[in-house]
Amino acid sequence: SLRLLQRRDARFVNTAFTATLLGAAVSDQLEDGRVLSGVGGQYNFVSQAHELPGARSILMTRAWRERGGEAASNVLFSYAHNTIPRHLRDMVITEYGVADLRGKTDEEVVMAMLNVADSRFQVELMEQAQEAGKLRRDYSIPERFRHNNPEFLRRVAETGGEGSFATFPLGTDFDEREQRLMKALTWLKEKVSQKDFLSLGRRALLGDHDAERYQAELARMGLADTDGLRERLYQRLLLTALDATEA
Repeated sequence: SLRLLQRRDARFVNTAFTATLLGAAVSDQLEDGRVLSGVGGQYNFVSQAHELPGARSILMTRAWRERGGEAASNVLFSYAHNTIPRHLRDMVITEYGVADLRGKTDEEVVMAMLNVADSRFQVELMEQAQEAGKLRRDYSIPERFRHNNPEFLRRVAETGGEGSFATFPLGTDFDEREQRLMKALTWLKEKVSQKDFLSLGRRALLGDHDAERYQAELARMGLADTDGLRERLYQRLLLTALDATEA
């Protein structure tokens, strides 16, 4: 049919917050039943990728997350709830690479997923798979995949050459001022999620901030001229974040 021809070699790109070593993905609900997001059309897109000629499903997830100052893996051996079941596994992408899972055995899938997991959790994940009989006992993760960590990515970015890892490789409508604000506000959000309020408050209130230097950014946020204690605190927090993320 015409619709089938129009979708030949289609690529369906979605995100998930957890992926399992066997290729299942979670994007809507936690194990305890709490719902974080609607499924939307994700399942339909993924299933289409297995029916249309030449089509692929691509699921993107961060390999790890940070909560309360602690790192945790988003790649798990198993999870009590799945949005995308393992029989629809295809391609999974983390910041450490691509795992092509379609048509592979469970053991091959486990090996591929270990290669894109954060190295701080690889050994534990590998042992869980071995205990479950999904991975041979004498398996060893290849050396090239044993350095999956944020420090390695930073080194790659620093040595990749100018423009190799642009924040917006396809361009953006954000001006330079707004891009600096995005970095600063992201940094501030991460600090708040770590619940290190004492340290953050000390830096904001006692730090030596040059407000004149960031007048453009403060004006964009409506904090160039503050009115009251709350706005002054917001201004100090923003200046702290701008100082911390200055290139």
